[in-house]
Amino acid sequence: MVRLSINIDHVATVRQARRGADPDPILAAALAELAGAHGITCHLREDRRHIQERDVKLLRQLVKSHLNLETGSNRTMVQEAIQLKPDMVTLVPEKRQELTTEGGLNVVNHLLEVEAMVKDLQSNDIPVSLFIDPDINQIKVSAKVGANYIEINTGSYANASDRMQERDELKKITDAALTANRLGLGVNAGHGLNYLNVREIAKVPYIEELNIGHAVISRAVLVGMERAVRDMLDLIK
Repeated sequence: MVRLSINIDHVATVRQARRGADPDPILAAALAELAGAHGITCHLREDRRHIQERDVKLLRQLVKSHLNLETGSNRTMVQEAIQLKPDMVTLVPEKRQELTTEGGLNVVNHLLEVEAMVKDLQSNDIPVSLFIDPDINQIKVSAKVGANYIEINTGSYANASDRMQERDELKKITDAALTANRLGLGVNAGHGLNYLNVREIAKVPYIEELNIGHAVISRAVLVGMERAVRDMLDLIK
């Protein structure tokens, strides 16, 4: 069965709107795990717009399943990640002006830098995933730099304007997953997935885990975290 990791960033987004204590992403993570989530994901951004170091430190102590820390692909953030010791680090591209991550990491153009960061993390016993677009060249280079996993960016699939484009993007994701598996990479996927479009992604061979945040947190505002997580788990089974 495909695993589900819940990204709790947007719980912190609501909290940071008032710079207060509520809602607490730590409690959200605990409720997600109680509902059956297989992991918790959070993104410690350089500008600290939502998740804070305090959050990651507490999550490291309290998460019982699997803590995946997303972080920008630069040396400063990698060193912070090493200190925080998550179960996995996912390297992502990061721009200060973006609302959310806009595309995959360009490993082809930054091979040496990414390779050095991968080695630094792995030398501290932290497996590394690279968030990349479903591009065969990016996958081949991800394997070359020694990553343990890739996370396929499903954003173009999620934003498809019609069924034909959706099918084309789904084929790219499927081909990417098959190629990654053949090269010995583990495969995760995420970005823009919701209750209407997740079923087809969950059927793609070799995808082990889906990282989903905004859709689940949005539903949780209306029906509660536990039901929102269980509804998503039912869809990906």
